[in-house]
Amino acid sequence: MRPEIQSLSDEIQQAVGLLRRRLDWDTAQKRLDELNAKSEAPDFWNDPQKAQVLMRERNRLESAIETVVEAERELSDAIEIIELAEMEDDADMVEEAVSGLKQLAERMRRAQLETLLSGEADGNDAFLEIHSGAGGTESQDWTAMLARMYSRWANAHGYKVETMEEQAGEEAGLKSTTLLVKGENAYGWLKTESGVHRLVRISPFDSSARRHTSFSSVGVYPQIDDAIDVEIDESKVRTDTYRASGAGGQHVNKTDSAVRLTYDMPGEDKPIVVQCQNDRSQHKNRSQAWDMLRARVYEIELQKREAAAQAEADSKTEIGWGHQIRSYVLQPYQMVKDLRTNVETSNTSGVLDGDLDEFMAAALAARVGGDDEAEG
Repeated sequence: MRPEIQSLSDEIQQAVGLLRRRLDWDTAQKRLDELNAKSEAPDFWNDPQKAQVLMRERNRLESAIETVVEAERELSDAIEIIELAEMEDDADMVEEAVSGLKQLAERMRRAQLETLLSGEADGNDAFLEIHSGAGGTESQDWTAMLARMYSRWANAHGYKVETMEEQAGEEAGLKSTTLLVKGENAYGWLKTESGVHRLVRISPFDSSARRHTSFSSVGVYPQIDDAIDVEIDESKVRTDTYRASGAGGQHVNKTDSAVRLTYDMPGEDKPIVVQCQNDRSQHKNRSQAWDMLRARVYEIELQKREAAAQAEADSKTEIGWGHQIRSYVLQPYQMVKDLRTNVETSNTSGVLDGDLDEFMAAALAARVGGDDEAEG
């Protein structure tokens, strides 16, 4: 067997073994059987909230087990095809099977990372807030570019994106926006994106075509379900309603349906402010705003418990020099570099179109502090 094929086979086998150990294979299968039995009970959906939590656990376990079983089968089939093709001297068939092994190896790398998404809220949907910082119109345009980048990343991974709130810039772009990214492990993948993002480019708004530096901050917070208890002193929450802004036309909201909540959280220097305007119903916007507030409070408490989670802490600091987690340089050269992991690429257009997996994977692996090394 060619060294390349042996190397891919070894990598896949090691990944399968690691996934089995992390799942605690026998225990995982027994738990899946238990959850399947519970889901088939006639009264299972009498408590919808509890049922949803159990179904989320069931789906996650089922997916993880299927990943291992399918990987073992695909590896066995590919090796068998390669051996037969080599006996028949069919080079095309060998290369096709090797290509399949490479794709399988890549899927297993991602599957290993997903097993690290074991935090209390990692499997939840995520609120993603983007705020413009130093740079005026430039940073507002950069904020809109970031919103597009994350929306494209989400769509490419089968996630749904809803715009909860946005404030348009004076000339272009956005002063701020809040997106709700819905899908399995949305928060787990996005949580390492919190921090300040720096853009360097020739400004399209500068008639002298000078190079400008812009900053925008990204904050990521999990949508909280009833399985996670979040305490909020409602007496310290102020509710304001206002008319939702829009681009004009028949869909402009003519009533004060938008909702802003301001929470003077004990122990925090600044109040927490959340806004929602994505629905014409003030009642629905109010409910969503409370979800957003619970998410923000949960994330603050999580930061206090996890001193190592510095990426989230960065999003609370000044939006400017010295606090960025990633630089996007379009002039005088092309480079996107993560300043935490040193992962970099010259494919700036790909990154701005949502190709963020390499950065997210490296940041996630770094955040768990060498868990892979501990397991070999």
